[in-house]
Amino acid sequence: MTIIVGYIPNEYGEAALSAGLAEARQRGSDVLVVNATKGDALIDQKYLGEEGLKNLTERLASESGVTTEVRQTIGTDVASEIVRIAEEVSATLIVIGVRRRSPVGKMFMGSVAQQVLLDATVPVLAVKPD
Repeated sequence: MTIIVGYIPNEYGEAALSAGLAEARQRGSDVLVVNATKGDALIDQKYLGEEGLKNLTERLASESGVTTEVRQTIGTDVASEIVRIAEEVSATLIVIGVRRRSPVGKMFMGSVAQQVLLDATVPVLAVKPD
């Protein structure tokens, strides 16, 4: 059993990671952390990059208490990448961090979390930072 965590290097990604690891410990599952970008990795602040990937992988290996993998992808749509990977590995749960957005903000800016919630074929746990 695998739990997917949609991760970005900020408080929302950390909230998702913490919740995903807690769920994995409780369920006896593995965790696959997905850090995706739309292809603009050189300027995308949400993409870990080489050093960030190394640091996160080392941190998870020493602190998580469960089997983890970190996967970075470049695709046309971040939400689609998360859902695709969840289907590819037959995930049992997707965990994502969410933030409050106004209805107008959602209309103009879209929302990766909203798209994952709508497209996922497995349960989605949406969490906020403390």
